[in-house]
Amino acid sequence: MTEISILIAKGKSFMEDGKFSEALAFFEQALFLNQNDPDLWNFKAISLRGLGRYEEALDCFNKSLEIDPRDRHAS
Repeated sequence: MTEISILIAKGKSFMEDGKFSEALAFFEQALFLNQNDPDLWNFKAISLRGLGRYEEALDCFNKSLEIDPRDRHAS
């Protein structure tokens, strides 16, 4: 399992538990390693949305769509 996969798995686990601040930290670390993955931008956006940081979340969703306009997960 790669470092980025581990970060994503930990972030998802925290997100599923509603611990959005902790999840955000892991997704930001993963984005530091790969800023061209639309899924990472979506995960970050979902975490931000969970924290009530809606404008930042929207920016991340838009970044995801900028990378992959057909991104079916951007919401």
